[in-house]
Amino acid sequence: MNSNFDEDINRYHTFSEKWDGVEKIYYEPDLLPLWVADMDFRSPLPVREAMAKRIEHGVFGYNIRMESYYNAIVDWMDRKHNWTIQQEWICYSPGVMPAISLIINDFTQPGDHILVQPPVYAPLSEVVIKNNRKLVENPLKYENNRYTIDFIDLEKKLAQGIKVLILCSPQNPVGRVWGEEELTILAQKCIERDVLIISDEIHSDLIYQGNKHIPLASLSEEIAQRSIVCNAPTKTFNLPGVQTANIIIPNEKLRKLYKSALNRHFLQFSNTFGVIATESAYRYGADWLNECMAYVEKNLSLVDSYLKEHVPEMKVVQPEGTYLAWIDCQELKFDTPTLMKCMLKKAKVAPVFGKTFGSEGEGFLRLNLAAPRSLIQRGLQQMSTAIHEYRAARKNV
Repeated sequence: MNSNFDEDINRYHTFSEKWDGVEKIYYEPDLLPLWVADMDFRSPLPVREAMAKRIEHGVFGYNIRMESYYNAIVDWMDRKHNWTIQQEWICYSPGVMPAISLIINDFTQPGDHILVQPPVYAPLSEVVIKNNRKLVENPLKYENNRYTIDFIDLEKKLAQGIKVLILCSPQNPVGRVWGEEELTILAQKCIERDVLIISDEIHSDLIYQGNKHIPLASLSEEIAQRSIVCNAPTKTFNLPGVQTANIIIPNEKLRKLYKSALNRHFLQFSNTFGVIATESAYRYGADWLNECMAYVEKNLSLVDSYLKEHVPEMKVVQPEGTYLAWIDCQELKFDTPTLMKCMLKKAKVAPVFGKTFGSEGEGFLRLNLAAPRSLIQRGLQQMSTAIHEYRAARKNV
């Protein structure tokens, strides 16, 4: 496909949250935005052509999801993840987070305990609190520059009466791609305690070489009957603005409950371009994705080598998936206000600061690697210069 991922595309004045909205988030002008998780790459050409053809048609009435749409999802799961799913398992949502919110709201009661595993994508915690449920945390263990599940703590928390466990797989922000043994142990513990698992797998296609994503519900029939898998083409092919997701529910009873809730909230109607983008991306986007991840992996290598040479106190927690770099800055010995000041006011770079993902994220940064290499290089240079200047100024005080 030979896409030009080096192209520096001007995204200002395109209603871009990442570029047009960064100043409103960080209250600082002229920032290089390496924060919110969307790509600075054009989506695959076949997807753009399919959407352009639909625009040329000129009539944008209500739409339905045709057989070809469902077949594209089924085929993708089979080819990409070796997971055979049934068409009837596939449910619609305008996004993964709306689906999770809907499930929590309609499958649980106010005050029910719901578990997450921080540091984790902040909305997964927020959706629990905003739906008036009790947030329970099972923090990941961080040892030797690697994160693992703390199963001893998980067992204790599940014994407290957890209704739902929200799994982030692959894990955002730390980049873990959970292995078969880890997933099986977690799922079995949930089955023993009658806990429903919502598996957020929106990053499941974004996997580095040598790693393999395993859909939770593919492990066994018993696990599938206790799982709701949420994924989407939106992260994979840079389509978050089309607002569409696949909610895969093998359990017929749970599926009926979900569809009933979707209809009750009048969320069953799909976006015209979401349907078109989903089908065309899954049918024709594989080559683009392979090129994209190869490019992102080189960006990751650049960040790792640059920091080792110029700021060795900042260490990349080597990801196995996602296009995000989780960087351990604890050896800088900056508190969060100092780290924020250094990045925003001096470096003029906007990452996501680790505290966003829970207290376990203090002292970390998350950088978005899905950008032209020139922007990544620029961000690294600005960060390095700011840190060294800040240290020099502090020594002279």
